[in-house]
Amino acid sequence: MAETNTKRPIFSQEETSYELKVPYLKKLFRFLLPYRKWLFLTIIFMFIATVADLVSPYLLKKAVDDFIPKKDFKGILAIGVLLVLTLFINKECSKNKIKLANRTGQMVLFDIRKALFDHVQSLSFSYFDRNSTGRIIVRIVNDVNTLNNLFTNGIVNVITDMSSLVLATVIMFSIHPKLAAVTFTVVPLFLAILFATRNAIKKNWRKVRRKIANLNAYIHENISGIRVIQAFVRQKVNKAIFKDVIDDVFVSWMKAIKINNLFGPFVEICSMIGTLIIYWYGVKLLKINGVTVGTLIAFVSYLDRFWRPVVTLSNFYNQLLVASSSSERIFEVLSIEPEIKEDENPVDLSTFKDTIEFKNVWFSYKDENYVLKDISFKVKKGQMIALVGATGSGKTTIVNLLARFYDPQKGSILIDGIDLRKISFRSLRKLIGIVQQEPFLFSGTILDNILYGRPNASLDEAVEVCKFLGAHEFISQLEDGYYTQVNERGTRLSTGQKQLICLARLLLQNPEILILDEATSALDTQSELMVQSALNKVMKNRTSIVIAHRLSTIRDADLIIVLDKGQIVEMGTHDSLVSKKGVYYELCTSQIRFVKAG
Repeated sequence: MAETNTKRPIFSQEETSYELKVPYLKKLFRFLLPYRKWLFLTIIFMFIATVADLVSPYLLKKAVDDFIPKKDFKGILAIGVLLVLTLFINKECSKNKIKLANRTGQMVLFDIRKALFDHVQSLSFSYFDRNSTGRIIVRIVNDVNTLNNLFTNGIVNVITDMSSLVLATVIMFSIHPKLAAVTFTVVPLFLAILFATRNAIKKNWRKVRRKIANLNAYIHENISGIRVIQAFVRQKVNKAIFKDVIDDVFVSWMKAIKINNLFGPFVEICSMIGTLIIYWYGVKLLKINGVTVGTLIAFVSYLDRFWRPVVTLSNFYNQLLVASSSSERIFEVLSIEPEIKEDENPVDLSTFKDTIEFKNVWFSYKDENYVLKDISFKVKKGQMIALVGATGSGKTTIVNLLARFYDPQKGSILIDGIDLRKISFRSLRKLIGIVQQEPFLFSGTILDNILYGRPNASLDEAVEVCKFLGAHEFISQLEDGYYTQVNERGTRLSTGQKQLICLARLLLQNPEILILDEATSALDTQSELMVQSALNKVMKNRTSIVIAHRLSTIRDADLIIVLDKGQIVEMGTHDSLVSKKGVYYELCTSQIRFVKAG
């Protein structure tokens, strides 16, 4: 078999526009408001540190001009003490500034991430249908992380650098306006370099981010599909593709670094030119007694303090671009309203008394493409109702509507005559228990997972439920019993064992209405028998709505509803539907033929 071409297009998950968007930055900075006292204290420390740093060159000027020529040792000693004192003040205030800035920044990031997580938890299923898990994680983790430098260092540093730059300029002009004016003739050259390199730097870093997004997407794809990759022995081909991807990242990164690193030397050149101007013009002024040696020394020091912040300030603009883009995506999520909302005055339904009714229900996931059309049926308390039909006929959609994960566009769903939209979320979800096709366990112990719906339940209650379901035996054989760590998604356990733990979790909550969404379809025969036995125990004396792939498991259902393309085509008991020799009869006979053929 010919080896496939290792080259293939790799697409980033999304294009990112790095433009300065002030409205989003304003929204972002509102998260700073609760910490304005800490921010204000940080700025005070910053200002004291900056002033202490800028005093040093002036003290050197005084020493050189006033005390050294006169051999005034007391004056020189006093200057030395003051220099040590200013250095100490500068270092202490800088240390406190950094500590407070990082604390404030991390608290802001904590609030942003918490706001995002809390909001995502409240969003409706339709949002998760439209957005991949990876993209949501990127919002909560990566996009918030990109704000780290801005909030922990960027804002305070830019205030510090601006203060240093402005104060240094003011001091230079106050010492000798003419020398200061000549010194700053190099600024237009710097501005020309800045504008010439800024767009190139921005363009290349944008390219780097796209390449890194490609890399992340490819890694995510490979880890998610590792079973398929190994099944088709694609490791060698994928290694070659991965090398191409990381080569792209490396090349684009080195190009961006090369252009970015040109800016620093340009600033150094401008600073050097400024220093040469000070000495050249200063020496001329010395000859006519217009300037002192101390003034020249101070000017060189202040010029260094002028150019030092320039690089940081130029990088801050890039930080703002990234923060603006990240904040846009963050607030895009925060602005999404849940489509399924609780009523302003919800009804608490303490118990299920009589009837569940679907009344002329129409539903579509998108636009007018209805997947359910005019669905009407009733379920009496204690009945077992089965939903059957081909894949895509609308079975799972019906149970999702009953759990109110979605709302119908037309019609209504009633429990004891009360519209679901009027019932509180907590009481509705307490009434309904769902057993899904794919059991889901969270990281933690087996006990943690069993107590997930009732955290205050005791170990004895959990053990009692597991014994009832037949799960206690295999749990007891694990190394730490109920305290055994199950890892993410319960990877240490078989599908049947995971399903039993999920059943224990559900039974501990003791719901009155049970929904079984093909709960045994993913199991082998032995596991299915084990789980089906547990399900029969759970369903006893409960109202059950069952979606089954094996029709033999629903022979005793009180009502079987046959769906086709979103419509009810038949309803009745197993015997009555078989005698009609309609759609249900065809489903039964085709399944029997399949079993015999197997």
